[in-house]
Amino acid sequence: MMTVGIKKKSKVPGVMITQFIETLPEGKSHPDFTRKPIALTIQEGKFAFFKAIVTGDPKPTVTWSRNNGDVSDSSRYQTKYDPNSNEHTFEMPNVMPDQADTYKCFAKNEYGQAVVTVLLNIIEVGFKKNRATQQTSEATDENFKKILKRKSKIRPKSEQAEKKEGEIDPKFWELLISADKKNYETICAEFGVTDFRWMLKKLNEMKKEREEEQAMFIQNLSNLKPIGVNADLTASFEIDMDLIDPSSHIFVYKDGEMVPYTKELGDKMKHSLKQVGKKYIFSMRDLMPDDAGMYQLDVEDVNIFSTDFKIPMVDFLVKIQEVKAIEREDAVFECVLSNPFSKILWFGKNLPLEQGDKYDIEVSDDKLIHRLVVKDCMVVDKGIYSACAGIKSCNAWLVVEADKDAQKGKKSARKTTRAGGSGIDLQKVAQEQQAKLEKKREEVKEQIKAAKEAAAAAPPPESPVAKTKLGITSGLSDIYGRCGNPAELNVLMNTDCEGVWFKDGQQLNADAGISITKDGTSHKLIIQSCSDSDSGVYRFVSGDLSTQAKVTVGDVPEFDPDDLHKFSKPVIIRVTQNAAFKMPFSPQESLVVSWFKNDTEIKDGGGVKIVREPNHSRLLLKECLRTDTGEIKIRLKNPFGAVEATSQLIVLDRPGPPEGPVETVETTSSIIEIKWKPPKDDGGSAVTNYIIERQHARQSLWTKLGEVSADRTSFRDRNVTHGKKYNYRIYAENPEGLSDTLETADSIMAGIMILSGPPGAPEVVGASKTCINLTWAPPEDDRGVPIIGYQVEKRKKDTSHWISLNAINEPIEGESYAVKDVTEGAEYEFRVSAINESGSGDPSPPSAMVCAKNPNMRPCFNDPDDFIVVRAGNSARVKICYEAEPPPQITWLRDDEPISSWINIINTEGMSQLIIPSANRSDSAIYTIKAKNSVGEAFFDVEVRVTDEPKTPGPVELEQTVQGKVVVSWAPSPDQELDDRLYYMVSQHDSDNRMWKTVADRLFTNTYTANNIVPGIQYHFRIYAKNDMGLSDPSLSPTWGVNSNRVPITSNGVNLANVCFERPPSILVPLKVHTPPEGYQLYMTCAVRGYPTPSVSWYLNDVCINLDKNYYITNSCGVCSMFILRVRSEDSGVYKVVAVNPLGKAECSSKLIVKG
Repeated sequence: MMTVGIKKKSKVPGVMITQFIETLPEGKSHPDFTRKPIALTIQEGKFAFFKAIVTGDPKPTVTWSRNNGDVSDSSRYQTKYDPNSNEHTFEMPNVMPDQADTYKCFAKNEYGQAVVTVLLNIIEVGFKKNRATQQTSEATDENFKKILKRKSKIRPKSEQAEKKEGEIDPKFWELLISADKKNYETICAEFGVTDFRWMLKKLNEMKKEREEEQAMFIQNLSNLKPIGVNADLTASFEIDMDLIDPSSHIFVYKDGEMVPYTKELGDKMKHSLKQVGKKYIFSMRDLMPDDAGMYQLDVEDVNIFSTDFKIPMVDFLVKIQEVKAIEREDAVFECVLSNPFSKILWFGKNLPLEQGDKYDIEVSDDKLIHRLVVKDCMVVDKGIYSACAGIKSCNAWLVVEADKDAQKGKKSARKTTRAGGSGIDLQKVAQEQQAKLEKKREEVKEQIKAAKEAAAAAPPPESPVAKTKLGITSGLSDIYGRCGNPAELNVLMNTDCEGVWFKDGQQLNADAGISITKDGTSHKLIIQSCSDSDSGVYRFVSGDLSTQAKVTVGDVPEFDPDDLHKFSKPVIIRVTQNAAFKMPFSPQESLVVSWFKNDTEIKDGGGVKIVREPNHSRLLLKECLRTDTGEIKIRLKNPFGAVEATSQLIVLDRPGPPEGPVETVETTSSIIEIKWKPPKDDGGSAVTNYIIERQHARQSLWTKLGEVSADRTSFRDRNVTHGKKYNYRIYAENPEGLSDTLETADSIMAGIMILSGPPGAPEVVGASKTCINLTWAPPEDDRGVPIIGYQVEKRKKDTSHWISLNAINEPIEGESYAVKDVTEGAEYEFRVSAINESGSGDPSPPSAMVCAKNPNMRPCFNDPDDFIVVRAGNSARVKICYEAEPPPQITWLRDDEPISSWINIINTEGMSQLIIPSANRSDSAIYTIKAKNSVGEAFFDVEVRVTDEPKTPGPVELEQTVQGKVVVSWAPSPDQELDDRLYYMVSQHDSDNRMWKTVADRLFTNTYTANNIVPGIQYHFRIYAKNDMGLSDPSLSPTWGVNSNRVPITSNGVNLANVCFERPPSILVPLKVHTPPEGYQLYMTCAVRGYPTPSVSWYLNDVCINLDKNYYITNSCGVCSMFILRVRSEDSGVYKVVAVNPLGKAECSSKLIVKG
């Protein structure tokens, strides 16, 4: 075998394959990896391992190596193989920093080798972000410049120096560099920074410096997504980063300490960093409270992105519950938190949900109760929904059921009801939790107050006086002052010093409207009563330090009295109409407009449209429902306060159904009086009247009885019949329409119950094992109430329980009934009750005990066949059906003798079968069945004929005894002596007739005289043997008759000896296409000429059929014919006629298509 080195491509990226031979033997293969080892970053002292799965035939040998060193030390490197999972494992227990390297895994067999490399990074214990400085301190100046460009200002908590008063945490600047501008104010408030101008100026300088550092390693940076919690309770942040060198090292830090991670989120590592194209996604699972902190991503030693992960201390007091809703209903999920939370995350089927057309997200004022409303539920909305607050979550199913009341093919109407909810008083739970939180806050305040008092009472510690550098501990911040109210500006210095106040660049002094005070290190400026002239920029200056803030003076928004009066008028609309509200106001800055319905804020989206203009706001509620009725409120809010205006929305609809149950006030033989209660919801307009309808019990037609005014909730029906039962239903009506109905729970009878007298005792008129027929006489006394039917009951012998055979509401009409629910052989007695409008009356006396069995009868046979023909070799089956009671004894005889033991007899109820397996001719006989019981006996004879298709008769001879007559005789068929039912059939064909015709049938002799034989015409005869199985093959006669009266032809002087008549074959009339049904006759013909007379052959699908007995082929004077007696599906195909003589050949073809 010649060894070569052919490079092959693996399906797994990063695998290099070398094939040693050009062509692999069948069934053999070179090695390959189906699972390659994964790069690993792990902390020093941990357990590191790589796993790989390889394939190949023969089974490859797997070895491991490293680039810088060997792996022969068994105490540091161990290789293992699991035959069950086919995994090869390379383990490094207690991994050390010197084991960080590039490792290789080799899989080799005789046909090739596969190699894959994998990187192992080791994080040394105690390794910090500034450790790079220590490690490179021994490097040259040139290497130092390349490796270390900056020192991180973020240190681990264990290394952080005590923060001096007034010093800004470096974490503040790292977060600002990576944050969006909209979050600057929040970050500044968190770290106590109030001088925004100074902050922005320094931030721009730091950003410019940071971008220059990042440009050394990345080309582009975008889509910075801060860390957040996902639906599966993992946390992640994302960035899009285009690295200049893809092999650059990427590090992740938490609060200054390096975080070990893997490139795939598996079971071993908590953190992972995945790369999808240019997108890098850092994820961590199994979230715990100590996972909170600032996370940073660095490329080499340059910070790229910083994000702060905050985990609020919150839990669910009430979790969301499963909701079952009907289509077009709204579904509500509710929960209660342990601490106020402005916004929690909602997920539906693992996708985040936002406020919009489909979902409403509601939060209570105390921020403890949170709701998700899934509007207009459809079947596709079903699934798992979850609420996530911090690292806590809860989930529940939404089950959406189809609306059974909806019409098929039509969309059902939007429903006004809401499904779901927690089922408990959430407001009460929230109030209790709010009280607990308030109590805790008061306790903390008391502790702080006590600590301050204790510190004030303690003597100051003696310490050497050191000169403190002047600094601002707490600077000015922007404030809003309300007209007529005081406003205060406060500056806190780190030492006792003097300062000057300025407004819009002009120095301020204390006067009647402004007071300036100093208390130690605290400097205050108080505006006694704010006015518009007090607005401006105020600045405090002490030495070289200064701080400034903006004071804005304004007032609470106000409504115009006329507009307020107009808005307060109720808006009245009908259901499905739109409701519109508009409120004008004066244009103002920083004005927040909010709309509320029943004290719940309304958001724009879905059926709600909110338009905000500078001088007014409009609210549009589309397709309002009755449940939208309530208080509508608009709130204008600015930094100085808020003002509200209220209105009412009234949605008119048809009323709800009257309140039940329907009570019966009075019932007599001529009167039924009922009463009910008014509906709970009048639909927004007063009920005008009630409509009452009635239905006779057990009928479907409802009839209107009348109407009563709205102040009456009762009705008296005077048109009733004593003893009859009635159902009633009531509608409430208002100007918008009719309500749904209130129906009586049970039928109400007019008067007292009058039951019929007993009928006559039932009589049994017929009984069998499956049915007992009864008849009875009607009651002699029906007590004046018409009978509508009967109820039949049965009782089994030796039991005391009577069982009803029909329900009272399904009476038997007439005085007879066939009881089919009986058990064969069991004895029963029956009784009958008459049913009228009052119910079932007294039962009749019981009938005589009767047994469910057939009556005794002499055996008789049910139309059996008396003659059966069976083909020799097949099984003969004689089936006889009979009736007899009691069951008879069955006996079979053959020619009045007992049958042989190998003949099978199968007797079942009502039927007996005689089976002769593999019957032959000797089994032909008269078989007799004998059925006998205690009543009598019966006989029946069946002739069984076992035969086969007859053999062909012997040779045929023709003899003419008289002019015009020919005697046809033949030798008998060999089966003639074996089959006394065999006979013969003669078919004749002459040269003037194309068809064979039967001229004699059912001949029991071996001769036949043919009449009307004409001289000069050729005759042919076929003799068939025929029996009960069918025809034999024909025996052919010799040709009879020649043309002896030929007229001599005169030459008229022409020398006929010199005329040549030879010519090649040609087709005069070709074959035609035929499409006969299956089982029909078929006749195909064509005309051929040529001299010498051509030899004609017939072909089916290029197979010669001249000798096939299924086809009758003739050639008469060039007219070639082919006849099929019964066409079969296998006869379909292409038929071809080929005529050949010494001078040439001619052919024609056609198709035969047999219809099934």
